[in-house]
Amino acid sequence: MAHRMLGFVHTEMRMPDKRSAEERRHDFNEIYPGFHQDRAGEQAGRCSQCGVPFCQVHCPLHNNIPDWLRFTAEGRLEEAYEIASATNTFPEICGRICPQDRLCEGNCTIEQSRHGTVTIGTIERYITDTAFEKGWVKPRLPLRERDQSVGIIGAGPAGLAAAEMLRAKGYSVDVYDRHDRMGGLMIYGIPSFKLEKFIVLRRIAWLEEQGVRFHPGTDVGRNITLAELRQRHDAVLIATGVYKARDIRAPGSTLDGIVPALDYLIANNRVGLGDTVVDYESGRLKAAGKDVVVIGGGDTAMDCVRTAIRQGAKSVKCVYRRDRRNMPGSQREVSHAEEEGVELVWQTAPEAFHGDSRVQGMLASRIHLGVVDAAGRQTPQPVPGSEFTLPADLVIKALGFEPEDLPILFGDANLKVTRWGTVSIDFRTMMTSLDGVFAAGDIVRGASLVVWGIRDGRDVAEHIHTYLRRKAQAATANPVATAA
Repeated sequence: MAHRMLGFVHTEMRMPDKRSAEERRHDFNEIYPGFHQDRAGEQAGRCSQCGVPFCQVHCPLHNNIPDWLRFTAEGRLEEAYEIASATNTFPEICGRICPQDRLCEGNCTIEQSRHGTVTIGTIERYITDTAFEKGWVKPRLPLRERDQSVGIIGAGPAGLAAAEMLRAKGYSVDVYDRHDRMGGLMIYGIPSFKLEKFIVLRRIAWLEEQGVRFHPGTDVGRNITLAELRQRHDAVLIATGVYKARDIRAPGSTLDGIVPALDYLIANNRVGLGDTVVDYESGRLKAAGKDVVVIGGGDTAMDCVRTAIRQGAKSVKCVYRRDRRNMPGSQREVSHAEEEGVELVWQTAPEAFHGDSRVQGMLASRIHLGVVDAAGRQTPQPVPGSEFTLPADLVIKALGFEPEDLPILFGDANLKVTRWGTVSIDFRTMMTSLDGVFAAGDIVRGASLVVWGIRDGRDVAEHIHTYLRRKAQAATANPVATAA
């Protein structure tokens, strides 16, 4: 059934029917079952088709959102998918995990006028899920093959987006990743209740059909050097992401039972994929029956607390030193966590951890938010005499991530990094200090969103394409010098 646009004047915003908190806290299935055609068309028809589409402006990929909303409202789903996939390598993934409340939906014109946003993310997911069901999703095969190759280090969003774009242009593309499955944090870091793993694996299979070659279990710097990759390929892309966990310095922080967030999430995702994880089986990375405290206020912290609930924790608390308004994570994720039984402990910071050999409690203090700093955020200041103790059998540190020391890891001191440890690039070309070596994604911008990784991967593919064409032209113009 086709729907007219401007439906926001008579149709209220409706998300898909969310599973109850009591039901979803016992499994790792996605919390929204998805739209049916009538509901998707109805909600897409609420779009105002405004002259300046702020949803598109505030999307890192600048997706042509108004057009695919209109096509969805008109029942022209195959055309909607063609437009959605033209700017996004993984629309079904972004539809599930993007913080739309901070990006497209949060800047929707009718949301600003208090009519309730268009449910852009769920419609994007519906369009692409339908496209897969109908067989519309085909690999982008190149029109002609080129005799140049690209090696990509890292099979996360940036690396895979670049691989898809470069392979479509006819380059031979090899992707190297230290893990045994491709997908990076999409497969191992994000819980299945936000992104079921068959969705990621389905895209990996699609890339393989396109001709991308994957090399799992390849740890650059150990199994192979960066120098060897540069010899093997005409260009190399570093898209490793940032995996090194930020630590906390406090008395007792080395006690057993205090673990990094990524270790905890990877273990749970591996178990969900059918792997045997020793630290999970032993209980070290399992929350069942424990008082769990998660330190942090981002999306990773929300992933951890919601995972702990599903593992059967006795209690789950999230400790954050600022208030809800200053929380960096998605407010929707915070709401989901609260519905599922997580206690948010605002304006609180850890001071020390108690226990003999294993953590038994966390000493914390209340925080007063002081003057605004250079970043525009109020400075957290401990309140004297406000200390109290939280029971804790398992403490999960979700304090953010930092880059590994790539010059040492890759064995090349000429690879320049910034003072933050991220790879330094020329932003006009996205090339590093090494000729023919490019970098994109979190390893350049720091820990960020999947959608920004996709954007960077697509951008760097164009720069690599320009570099390789010039290299091929130079070889043709001066074959003797090239051979020498």
